[in-house]
Amino acid sequence: MNWFLILFAIFFAAEHILEYCLTFLNLRFVRQHEKEVPSYFRDKITLEEYQKSIRYTRDRAKLEIISSLAGIPVLWAMMLSGFWVRSLGHSSIVTGLIYFAVMSALFYLISLPFSLYSTFVIEQRYGFNKVTLKIWVTDLAKGLLLSMVIGIPVLSAVLWFMDRYTNSLWWLYVWILLAAVQLFVTSLFPVFVVPLFNKLTPLEEGALKEKIRALAQKVNFKMSGIFTMDGSKRSTHSNAFFAGMGKFRRIVLFDTLVKSLSESELLAVLAHEIGHNIKKHVRKGLLLSLAGSLLGLYILSLMIRAPWFYEAFGFQTPSSYAALFIFVKTSGSFLFLLEPLFSLLSRKHEYQADRFAAEALGTAEPMIGGLVKLTKDNLSNLTPHPLYSFFYYSHPTVMERITALEKT
Repeated sequence: MNWFLILFAIFFAAEHILEYCLTFLNLRFVRQHEKEVPSYFRDKITLEEYQKSIRYTRDRAKLEIISSLAGIPVLWAMMLSGFWVRSLGHSSIVTGLIYFAVMSALFYLISLPFSLYSTFVIEQRYGFNKVTLKIWVTDLAKGLLLSMVIGIPVLSAVLWFMDRYTNSLWWLYVWILLAAVQLFVTSLFPVFVVPLFNKLTPLEEGALKEKIRALAQKVNFKMSGIFTMDGSKRSTHSNAFFAGMGKFRRIVLFDTLVKSLSESELLAVLAHEIGHNIKKHVRKGLLLSLAGSLLGLYILSLMIRAPWFYEAFGFQTPSSYAALFIFVKTSGSFLFLLEPLFSLLSRKHEYQADRFAAEALGTAEPMIGGLVKLTKDNLSNLTPHPLYSFFYYSHPTVMERITALEKT
């Protein structure tokens, strides 16, 4: 048997076994604490609300495990049957587009039942879902169309570079292309992409908008506008985000967030989002992503002519589309042990943004109050297992954030 296939199988198994072990460990830990609300929250969250959040955590985790298990045989079947597409007799680029289209469609189809169950059973059961089947189907169609409009030209260009400059610096040319696309999409996301799915409305004039402007001026944050988004037509979950770059930079508030938080708490959440920008977290994340893609493409360039790389998955001769697909689908398993490092960096950024918000407002109380309300409203897990949160959480637990804020 091919040594690369054996190595991938080992890492793939290790990745999934660790994922399932940590998930079951987390569920057991949560169950052990379900009889009593954590001491800090006893006057803020009722036992009934707390136990509801535990059931929500449990239901979502079980669905994720079942979804993951269902996808494993599909993934392996696709990866080990890469030979068939060459029999179609098309050019390399057309063959590659067909191959990626078929693979993407299969992944999409296997995920659809779980997406439906998540939205119309679990989210509905806990009072979050507001999506009608019509909106769900429309969103699905828009997402597919958007993926095709962006994906087909970009993938065609990538395959062209890989074929045209196989023995030279194709990996650098592809990286420049992908970096340009990423920067373009990031810049225009709030202007062209978000409105395809949600209605953005400029925040109405009034005391809240004046306070937001004063806050932005105080911390020297420039933006093109403050908008509310009709997130309530899909879910009662609430959020706020900063999006876009340059003159397209915007602050977007879910309408559910505006309704659930007081003005001071809302300002704290906004200050937190502004803090990410002031501290250059978005820029650092983008640079890290670009550096990772550059390294990945260079590694692929070293492997692209190796027969064992293709033979492991049923390809008899080298091809650009096969190399790209194999690399994309195998790299995650080889790199999964790095996930805690990225989670750690993300949590560090969250602490910094929280501290920035507290300093900008002169007090940590609004941020703490907002965190408690968001945790309660979103049925967040108050008692995750430390190993699980260490490995997977991009944000510190709510108690860790509150403890850090109380020290500012």
